[in-house]
Amino acid sequence: MIEKTIAGIRRGNKFSPNHIGNDAAIFSLTVEQLRERGYKVNEYTESDLLTKDIREEVIFNMVRDRYSVRKLQHLEEEGRLVINSGFGIENCTREKMTRLFMSANIPSPRSIILHTDDDPVAALEAADFSDCWIKRHDFHAIHREDVTYVRHIEEAKSIMKEYAMRGITTAVINEHLAGDLVKFYGVIGTDFFYWFYPDMNHSKFGCEIINGKAHEIPFDKYALRQLCNEAARILNVVIYGGDCIIDKYGMIRLIDFNDWPSFAPCRNQAAPYIASCIHHLITT
Repeated sequence: MIEKTIAGIRRGNKFSPNHIGNDAAIFSLTVEQLRERGYKVNEYTESDLLTKDIREEVIFNMVRDRYSVRKLQHLEEEGRLVINSGFGIENCTREKMTRLFMSANIPSPRSIILHTDDDPVAALEAADFSDCWIKRHDFHAIHREDVTYVRHIEEAKSIMKEYAMRGITTAVINEHLAGDLVKFYGVIGTDFFYWFYPDMNHSKFGCEIINGKAHEIPFDKYALRQLCNEAARILNVVIYGGDCIIDKYGMIRLIDFNDWPSFAPCRNQAAPYIASCIHHLITT
């Protein structure tokens, strides 16, 4: 077997709130699987990407910092193979993801996008959101308040002001969807797809409690997998995870989508498929 040297870049701890160990574990398992396939893997931290000369032609990564993502995009434009793509990682930020899903008619919550220094009252009343989720537009959640459930308009005004004070210029506001919360993980181009009903042991900030205990409403599992794979292709990521709501009629709507999550409940099963995906992209 011919040895090929590739780069692997870990996620910065700042972007693994309450999941530092889980994110590190799936990365390490993927490295192990790639080495078993004959690859030499040079490991880097996310900060290394900005301070060191990364020379490898293939880079797999879990980065999230906006400057790291920009660097990945520049490397892709130079002809490097980057997995997940830096452009795909950026697409998974709230505002871009929401706009892409809306334009592609991906089933998802009704949403509005507002500047945080605007008064949200008129927009919320027009949308008839009795309760909703306010999310920062530019990152995945790294603080508890970055994804906030609100029950009335006055509470929404307070959160928008808090975002503005923190320098968050834009918010994505999703209607709240009642139903069963389902989490999922997938790897494009492989047979791997995993879903489950979460409990409070698998949570960053405890938001799962809002929808409560799942009633296990019947739904089409094949349709969920097909929908998630379609969303991943639209966002340009191959290693993904996220959340959806199953309503009382069995309708599936995506409420979140992430580039390379922790795969915490299924990482031992997922790692060989992630490595196979990377190997396939390298060799085709």
